[in-house]
Amino acid sequence: MLTMLGIDEKTEAVYRLMLAHCHWDVAEVADHLGLPCHEVRHCVDNLAALGLVRESRQASGQWRPVSPDVGLKLLLHEQELALQQQLAQTQAATMRIVEEYTHLRVSEGRHDVEHLLGIDAIQARLEELAHACTSDCRSFTPGGAQSAASLAASKPLDQDLFQRCVSVQTLYQDSMRNDPASVNYARWLIDGGAAVRTAPVLPVRMVLFDCDVALLPVDPENTKKGAVQLSGPGVIAALVSLFDRVWETATPFGTTSCRERDDNGLTAQEVQLLQLLANGLTDEVAARRLGISLRTVRRMMSDLMLRLAARSRFEAGVRAAQRGWLD
Repeated sequence: MLTMLGIDEKTEAVYRLMLAHCHWDVAEVADHLGLPCHEVRHCVDNLAALGLVRESRQASGQWRPVSPDVGLKLLLHEQELALQQQLAQTQAATMRIVEEYTHLRVSEGRHDVEHLLGIDAIQARLEELAHACTSDCRSFTPGGAQSAASLAASKPLDQDLFQRCVSVQTLYQDSMRNDPASVNYARWLIDGGAAVRTAPVLPVRMVLFDCDVALLPVDPENTKKGAVQLSGPGVIAALVSLFDRVWETATPFGTTSCRERDDNGLTAQEVQLLQLLANGLTDEVAARRLGISLRTVRRMMSDLMLRLAARSRFEAGVRAAQRGWLD
């Protein structure tokens, strides 16, 4: 259960037993678990490296467990930061590849890239790819609240996928949870067998079919300009990896954890807003990235400035950095 934190089953068993019997030594733990002492010592060394046990100040050579409220939460926080950093690196690398591919021409002999112009051409290709899809369909759907036209166009495609038992994974932005129509559609997807999650920010609108073909907008800021269909194995592998990384850290729909606050008292959306503004983005661009209104961004920033006791955006940025909010 704790393998993502670097704790295997044997080490977890040792840690649990030490929590229950904090005065037991290695020999007693080994005897209870039926393990050789050297294996238990190896597990204790791993726990010490992870900060989950500390050497006793009273008895030399004895170890005492660190409370999971402290040790495990710290490990989890470090893991989340590492995943966020990896995600950012993967997003940057992936978008560079996508940008390179979108500038290639079919006339140059690259048959793994095709440009689609106009919403009708894009919708027609979505219908073709969805009908041909046999195993799984994964999608990023940024923009917060979904328009009635978008939901109406998506429903027959999703219904067809459900009827053919195709696995469906859909990622929306957290802000869609505030829109009744989008929420109802997400619930309909789940009732049909789809897995739905949300994240504060999504990198780009994208649909992946069978880990073989992807559709992305030519211009993420204006999807009406057209789309590009990609099928090269290299770029598809990168896009699948990007999707999986965002999916791992996203919040399952139906829970409220996306509104929960971290140790700094920040929601995931507030953390992303601070990062976007710290990177020099305007309020307008930050609002588009988060899928929320400009008014909401300014209200959130005003609240953050109040909590930081800052009189200006610059002062707020300095104080947020000093408090570790921008790590």
